[in-house]
Amino acid sequence: MYLRVAKYLLKRGIALFITVVVAVYISILIANAGGYVDQIIKSELYISISQSVRQNPAYKALNETQVRALIEEFYANELKRIGFDKPFIYRSFIYLMDALSLNLGRSLFISSDSGSRSVRIIILERLPNTILLFTTTQLLLFFIGLLIGLLLSRRYGSILDRIFVLLAPLSSLPGWFYGIFLILVFASFLRILPYGGMVDVPPPTDRFSYALSVLKHMVLPIMSWLVAYSFINIYVRRTFFLMFSSEEYVELAKAKGLPESVIQKRYILRPTLPPIITDFSLTLIASWMGAIITETIFDWPGIGRLFYTASVLFDTPVLIGLVVIYAYLLAVTVFVLELIYVIVDPRIRARGG
Repeated sequence: MYLRVAKYLLKRGIALFITVVVAVYISILIANAGGYVDQIIKSELYISISQSVRQNPAYKALNETQVRALIEEFYANELKRIGFDKPFIYRSFIYLMDALSLNLGRSLFISSDSGSRSVRIIILERLPNTILLFTTTQLLLFFIGLLIGLLLSRRYGSILDRIFVLLAPLSSLPGWFYGIFLILVFASFLRILPYGGMVDVPPPTDRFSYALSVLKHMVLPIMSWLVAYSFINIYVRRTFFLMFSSEEYVELAKAKGLPESVIQKRYILRPTLPPIITDFSLTLIASWMGAIITETIFDWPGIGRLFYTASVLFDTPVLIGLVVIYAYLLAVTVFVLELIYVIVDPRIRARGG
């Protein structure tokens, strides 16, 4: 049995790696628009060099032919420096190998707060901010949906159940939409919470005051997502548990007179454990990529805003770096989930996957 499980996990690992390779290469092609973005960057680079040379007083004595030759020389050197002197199809495979080895290179335009152009440093500088905000938010949403959904499944048809069902359509609007109204109410009208940002300006000097300032700035973004997505999460969980509650083995357990707590834990929660773990893991990893509009509205310096800025500036290395990091995180998460399934689901162990 263990040999079959090992073969199954090996096959899944190879399949996931191939998927990552294909996904990263497609992302490279999309981020560069098949090489079209390179032409835009080259044109902007040529214009910038041309203006710099023509406006430099040191080159005023040169005639037009000499100026053009100097511009072409600087332009060729700059293309070689950033690696744009080779065809795109050739560089795309270099990008692929570098990306897979997590050699993310240097950005074209974006710099970190410390002034570094290293894509790895730029991403690692923003990632903790996004994890702090959106992982906290997703954990709250997950446990609120899980606990209240389980409670409502036990009180199907009650007034409380009907209230949450009626409130579920509130989730048809995105979190940033509610965020705008929360800013207007709590920041503009009541003036009890900040408009945005991650910390007060100037930031507090001691750690405790700094932490309190960060928590204060997290309130509105978290509230906007809780209002937008908590009710639909509760409704989905409640329906999910109701489906399992109507299974024949649950009815048999009730007929045997087993306590309600035992039925909930052994006959409802245990069979639903694999999909719950899957949802929790994928939601947690997805939260690490942030939310572009929400981070922009609340001026939160996270991965979402970085992705938006890189898209606007056509900073291909940063875009590819973000995709690579997420692809690896997702692949590792899926592989770990496969291993967890083997542990928690005896049916997978029995058939070796």
